Amino acid sequence: MNISFPSTRPINCCGVGLTVISLIILLSACSTVESWMRPKDPPPLDGDRIAILTHNRSLTADLELSNQRILLPAPTPNATWPQAGGYANHAMHHIAIKDSLSRAWSVDIGSGADEDERLNAQPIVADGMVFTMDATTQVRAFDEATGSEVWSVELEPEDDHSHIGGGLAFDDGRVFATTGFAEVIALEAKTGKELWRRNVVAPMRAAPTVRGGRVFAVTLNNQLFALNSVTGEIIWRHRGLPEVASVLGGASPAVDRGIVVVAYTSGELIALKVENGRVLWQDALVTAGQTNALSSLTGIRGRPIIDRDRVLAISNAGLLVAIDIRTGRRIWDREVVGIESPWVAGNYLYLLTTESEIVAFSRANGRVHWVRSLPRYEDPKDLEDPIIWTGPILASDRLIVAGSNEEALAISPYSGRILGVVKMPDAVTVAPVVANGSVYFLADDAELVAYR
Repeated sequence: MNISFPSTRPINCCGVGLTVISLIILLSACSTVESWMRPKDPPPLDGDRIAILTHNRSLTADLELSNQRILLPAPTPNATWPQAGGYANHAMHHIAIKDSLSRAWSVDIGSGADEDERLNAQPIVADGMVFTMDATTQVRAFDEATGSEVWSVELEPEDDHSHIGGGLAFDDGRVFATTGFAEVIALEAKTGKELWRRNVVAPMRAAPTVRGGRVFAVTLNNQLFALNSVTGEIIWRHRGLPEVASVLGGASPAVDRGIVVVAYTSGELIALKVENGRVLWQDALVTAGQTNALSSLTGIRGRPIIDRDRVLAISNAGLLVAIDIRTGRRIWDREVVGIESPWVAGNYLYLLTTESEIVAFSRANGRVHWVRSLPRYEDPKDLEDPIIWTGPILASDRLIVAGSNEEALAISPYSGRILGVVKMPDAVTVAPVVANGSVYFLADDAELVAYR
């Protein structure tokens, strides 16, 4: 069953205008249909009203920009999502999907998250398959069209039970996995056959990045390894400053224009030459004035972005920056705390903060176009059960975020207005991905759901 709805994009003289499009998803557990469009308001109920979208904001919109129209590039299709963050530079811009989406299939990928294990790896889509890594480092391949399992491989050695892994990447017919037992592993994409494995001394929590025949992997003790993607041989390595504690997860390096940008748990952001690992410049994304427990962990978990002439990155120590990729000069910075990866689209940057806000920034100067507060607690009356949001991704005029409250939201990229909400199978703590017109959500109970 498909559900259609019209675009509400006004057309100006240049063919670009303000858009408010609703995302509709058919969700399944009870064979019911839920709309991403805001339904007609029902009659008010008796009882006290509790505001769940209002709390102290860390950012406010720039008055001069709040009335300016946001003009995004037109949505374009992407056939694959080959690594965490999409492409190696993590700059996906505006992805095209249909206005009408329905649930295509869902599968169990293996072990889900619990008190001891975590789902950490974003699914990847390439070569007609969807590849996943579960909470026990088992890698599976599913047919992109039907969801049927193609192959399954358990990567964990018999004498090691370090389950929390980094993630997956695809390139040239191979799937590369970073693991919690300090090994980078290459698999044949069509069969799951192991091609090589390389020990890199320390566990990994970030997915690898692959480009130009090289695999870039970051370890927990802040080392970056550049490996030959065919043989697994170490080409070069770089060591950052050690850090005792960090937020769970890690930031995959960004690679483009012969430069790899790595983010360490120490808060260091370093640009190196892909060819030989020579340092081009480095910065530290830390700032004074942040006093909460999370911001005292200086690391960077959100993936840095290489977009045209700039590097865009955020740290959970409280700094969002735009840096000239060649010189390392800061173009602008803002004091804002975030652990999710930013999303760049045209001249705008979208970001989830640790204050449960989604913000639209100007890519040019870091000024704020709009701020939208999201629900912060599952129990807003008693301020219990904090909600952790993940994302955003931008697909056909809707920002999509998902949360630990078992909900996903569609939000207007033009105004921040919440367009709709849909129930997820379980908490979602891994950002959704989009490829070939399909949107994939991986819930913590290990259910992978595809909408197209």
